[in-house]
Amino acid sequence: MDLSLTQSALGLASGSLVGFTLGLVGGGGSILAVPLLVYLVGVTNPHVAIGTSAVAVAVNALANLGSHARAGNVKWRCALVFAVSGVVGAFGGSTLGKMMDGQKLLALFAVLMLVVGALMLRKRSGEGDKDVRLARDNFPKLVGIGLATGALSGFFGIGGGFLIVPGLVMATGMPILNAVGSSLVAVSAFGLTTASNYALSDLIDWPLAALFIAGGVFGGLLGTRSAKLLAGRKGALNTVFAGLIFVVAIYMLVKSLNLV
Repeated sequence: MDLSLTQSALGLASGSLVGFTLGLVGGGGSILAVPLLVYLVGVTNPHVAIGTSAVAVAVNALANLGSHARAGNVKWRCALVFAVSGVVGAFGGSTLGKMMDGQKLLALFAVLMLVVGALMLRKRSGEGDKDVRLARDNFPKLVGIGLATGALSGFFGIGGGFLIVPGLVMATGMPILNAVGSSLVAVSAFGLTTASNYALSDLIDWPLAALFIAGGVFGGLLGTRSAKLLAGRKGALNTVFAGLIFVVAIYMLVKSLNLV
């Protein structure tokens, strides 16, 4: 679509908000990208919002992957098996998503947001096997869970980190820090797969995606600095952000189902 000056500014601001929340509370921030694009920026086609969001998610994940890789937090073999199997699921999920009615897709997206909000309220344990490796016992689990999370990621055009992180822990028993770092390999792969599939159908607004990404970089830096200052209040921040997700999800359900 042709972006007005107001829409461009809102796109930049929306990207900044998503980047800020990702930097502040970690996984789950990108779930706000689609509702912001639809209800704030004014993208009328939900499929374009999902495709554009997928580009931003992939770029953001790739940027964060570098820092985790340098810190040694990525279990590369486990992450690659998970990501490769998930790419198959992401392609199938994104193909199915393009075929669905836009408003029904938004309603299902709202339901997913309620699940994300609930998951954010759960406390994560940092314990796990730091020496975990790819082996015969965890290979089938990585493939199966990767395929399933990839399908959901592709269907909704999201990063899926809130599913990938516990999926990696469930499949391998790795510590949460390694799961977070390793999840970015899959988030990047799923986002690129979904974005490519939507791009083939011309369902990405590239200028808006660029604005969203630029805003996300700025917001992410600010969010990361704020997270250091508010490190002792991480639980409270997660609770507040989960509450925000619940409110947005309910609004999306009301709008998409024409309940008022």
